[in-house]
Amino acid sequence: MKLPRLLLGGLKGGSGKTIVSLGLARYFSKVGLRVKPYKKGPDYIDAVWLGRAAGKAATNLDPFFMDDRLLKALFLDKADGADLALIEGNRGLFDGKDVGGSCSSAYLARQLGAPAVLIIDCTKMSRTVAPLVQGCASFEPGLDLAGVIFNQTAGERHRRILRNCVEAYTDVPVLGALPKIKAGIIPERHMGLISDQEFAAEGAIQDCARIVADSVDCPQLLALGRAAPDIQAPKAALWPEAGPVAATVSVGVVKDACLWFYYPENLEALERAGVRLVDISLMNSDPWPELHGLYFGGGFPETQAEVLSANVQVRKRVRELAEKGLPVYAECGGLMYLCQSLTLGGTEYPMVGVFPLHVELNRRPQGHGYTLTRVVRTNPFHSLGAEFTGHEFHYSCCSPPDDQDRGHCLQMIRGTGMGRGWDGLLYWNTFACYTHLHALSVPDWAFNFARAARAYRQSREEGLPECPPIIASRFG
Repeated sequence: MKLPRLLLGGLKGGSGKTIVSLGLARYFSKVGLRVKPYKKGPDYIDAVWLGRAAGKAATNLDPFFMDDRLLKALFLDKADGADLALIEGNRGLFDGKDVGGSCSSAYLARQLGAPAVLIIDCTKMSRTVAPLVQGCASFEPGLDLAGVIFNQTAGERHRRILRNCVEAYTDVPVLGALPKIKAGIIPERHMGLISDQEFAAEGAIQDCARIVADSVDCPQLLALGRAAPDIQAPKAALWPEAGPVAATVSVGVVKDACLWFYYPENLEALERAGVRLVDISLMNSDPWPELHGLYFGGGFPETQAEVLSANVQVRKRVRELAEKGLPVYAECGGLMYLCQSLTLGGTEYPMVGVFPLHVELNRRPQGHGYTLTRVVRTNPFHSLGAEFTGHEFHYSCCSPPDDQDRGHCLQMIRGTGMGRGWDGLLYWNTFACYTHLHALSVPDWAFNFARAARAYRQSREEGLPECPPIIASRFG
């Protein structure tokens, strides 16, 4: 099939990929194109910004989570009807998880047959740009390096020198040159860009679009995207054929300023398993409808610690539901909320207290990167003995008050988790871990979640004891 597409890469993180990606997504959308944005790698924040810029939710593509068939199937499934698929890479173009560059942005570009555009921060650089471009163009067979965009150029003379050097020594087209931007258009915090919920996102995106329109040959970029070769759909479908789905159950999904890290495919997988998703918040005391499960994603509970702590009514509600055996799945920020307290800046904020752990925010990452875990204890969500991939990025750490074994469910083959080689705690049917998962790489997760929710609903309808544990396992 014909699908215009481009991948935007850089020499390193901070090269300017995000500014160019946001600017192009908004520019092409404003001229009437249906732009489908993608983010390479496990990144919730950039994906949300891209979705806002394009007016269509972004999709994460990650070769670590998915094999080549699944990657291509997801890419094509979400690009249906698009005039342009725009993929923002991550880190340096060739940076992967090993010396062979596996899982890199360049690898993704080759698998999808996407022309790659290289963004280079040219601060204090002139002729050296030529060997950099030439090296990238010839480094990896099969990569189509279709053009280069200069970033952080000092003026017209600087831009002319850069262009002349690349044109003199390479065959790679120069597609534009951005000026120096003294202050970041979008502020950053320890996990990357600041949330679009905490900043004037629309104004920042418009600024990116204006800079790109003034500095980049957008028509030529579009022509390169349209020149991409035809791409063949894989034989197997993205989602398996749906079998009989039992009666629908309701699962509350926390979506507010404290917790909002969710892959859309995780939510879609739950719906395909027979779950009706209900958006809820932890930051107000509005009543919740009848729920048969809760899903707490990651996010920034530390930025809302005072509000979360002061909302005693909801903290008590969550604790009571956990005590009744309601299936609860919590990732990273959700884990922090379920602990006894959260300490930052010397102030301790009481949290839910499902797990008697105290969380502290640190200045440096406590866990960062891809994970591989093995399920070593029975729980409602993951099959015993299974191994699955995920990722983590947390500045917080939570540890028991002593070294006693607390019944962790996940053994860390790769990654940090909660430390000491373990992750994943269980209290009745509440499961919490630092590891984030992608439902397409853990296909039984959504089914198990839905099954646990149906069992809980049935137990309530049949008037079974107040706390009917689906998994009879206490914490500690």
